[in-house]
Amino acid sequence: MTQQDTHIQQTRASLQQALSWYTSIRRHWNYPPNLELQAAVKQDLQALKASLEKIENNVIKIATFGLVSRGKSAVINALIGQNILESGPIHGVTKWPQSVCWTPPNGEVKVEFIDTPGLDEIDGREREIMSRNIADEADLILFVISEDITRSEYEALLDLKKALKPIILVFNKIDLYPDKDIETIYKQLHKIGLSSNIDQKLLIAAEDIVRVAASPKPIPILVKYPDGKTAEKWETTPPQIDELRNNILSILNKEGKSLLCLNALHKARKAEESIARKTIENREKEAENIIWKYVKYKSVAVAFNPIGFLDIMGGSITDLMLIRSLARLYGLPITNHEAGKLWRKILLSSGGLLLGEIATGLILGLGKTALAVSSFIENPAILTTYGSTAIMQGGFAAYGTYIIGKAAQEYLEKGCSWGDIGTSMVIKNIINQVEPNTIIYRLQIDE
Repeated sequence: MTQQDTHIQQTRASLQQALSWYTSIRRHWNYPPNLELQAAVKQDLQALKASLEKIENNVIKIATFGLVSRGKSAVINALIGQNILESGPIHGVTKWPQSVCWTPPNGEVKVEFIDTPGLDEIDGREREIMSRNIADEADLILFVISEDITRSEYEALLDLKKALKPIILVFNKIDLYPDKDIETIYKQLHKIGLSSNIDQKLLIAAEDIVRVAASPKPIPILVKYPDGKTAEKWETTPPQIDELRNNILSILNKEGKSLLCLNALHKARKAEESIARKTIENREKEAENIIWKYVKYKSVAVAFNPIGFLDIMGGSITDLMLIRSLARLYGLPITNHEAGKLWRKILLSSGGLLLGEIATGLILGLGKTALAVSSFIENPAILTTYGSTAIMQGGFAAYGTYIIGKAAQEYLEKGCSWGDIGTSMVIKNIINQVEPNTIIYRLQIDE
């Protein structure tokens, strides 16, 4: 089994797990059916299903992106070897997205090229949004430029990089600008980035810059006839597209299925985060009641318990039960192990605040234990001291539990990609397993 096949299996298992959980009736058994919430997450559930279908269909989507008159349609026509898409010198020839299917020679995956309108068309705000949505669906972006790179092109390029999209920068019309070699284009990217004070890690790698002439301009040739007469005619030369086609074929062969997996997982994780956010918003009042219930339980239990170390143990168990209760309320999958990991993460990210609460509780608990060992009959004043210590310790415990409850809500809102086959974990696995000389590796994803 190849590495790409392993990625497909891991992704399929992750998406099936997420879909199974969120469509399970068990998720709604603890509480009355919430029709409002079910309606709110319907579109997100459809996105999860679409992510799984994307893996099963095995179709790589490659979208062209760029400003008007850069030759996006011509690039696709040249790649597939047919003039299917309309192209020409007039600005904005492509008014709406168009798809063209292509079967690569290796036959491992199918390709759907998506031609999008230019980003800078007049009155083209809706088309720009539409293009960006299509780019979000794409597994690979062909960002087509020509002449000098403009600032608007650079900013659009960065938006795609920030969205974790693998990009091939296609410098078209090289027949008109023969002096534009890859090094010159790369230096210009650096220059614009430095003038914009933008993180240079977001730049396109030199390996992902390709020069093409998708629709070369006709060139004049001199024709000599048998009678000795001559005439000048214009001859159309074939597209210079082999470098880009070979680049795409190499990517499809080495990492096409992995690209498919990454995009499906990113879309699924986005859907899971949306479900979690909407669920938390819908259950806000009930969650607040649960948090205050455990605040009261912990404060009373800690205050009346005379043995110090049991305060810490019992308080920790209460916090874990609170996290599990919130997860059950939201219908988010979380095990005891994951609840424990979340609890420790909250403690460490609190800047020492909650750790200080535990330490204070331990000190007060030990002092309370020592007072309990003393005889109240022999020294009645100890009772007052004991009560003050217990109330103080209970207050600290209550505060800590409330902070943990609110922090747990924030963490749970980020989604349910917990566990070994959660979407976040599978994304990390794919990124860590690919070879350094791949376009996935060059995404420099910080998960």
